[in-house]
Amino acid sequence: MPGLKDSLVERITEVARRAAEREGLSIWDVEFLGAGKSRVLRIYIDKPEGVTHADCELISQQVGTVLDVEDIVPGASYQLEVSSPGIERRLRTAEHFERSAGKKARVILREPVEGQKRWEGTVRWADGVVDLDAAGRSVRFRPEQVEKANLKYDW
Repeated sequence: MPGLKDSLVERITEVARRAAEREGLSIWDVEFLGAGKSRVLRIYIDKPEGVTHADCELISQQVGTVLDVEDIVPGASYQLEVSSPGIERRLRTAEHFERSAGKKARVILREPVEGQKRWEGTVRWADGVVDLDAAGRSVRFRPEQVEKANLKYDW
């Protein structure tokens, strides 16, 4: 059963998604961290050609206004941050893995698969399952099995 924080993040995500879609953007992730006066609301936005500072500013303004007017975030103040998820973005949801098909990723699993937890390879997506091509070796797992995952950029 989702907690109060989870339902708050869902409401914020919906507000952010509406604002982003109007501007040709998508929401990659939403985090609400901290407590009391040191709470931080982070919204990660994305678009195929890359996110600009102006995109972040626009979404921050639009989402911040709706959150304040509708008093969605109860209690003490919070800091709103809007940014790109970055080149080595975190992969957390099924949608993240699906959108990252064909890209390289580093994955740490909660439980070992084929005797190991750490894998690196190219993401493939099929029927709700990540099929990681790790140097010609196919490793299959569900997004829920992931402890931590990020895209890997070859510098």
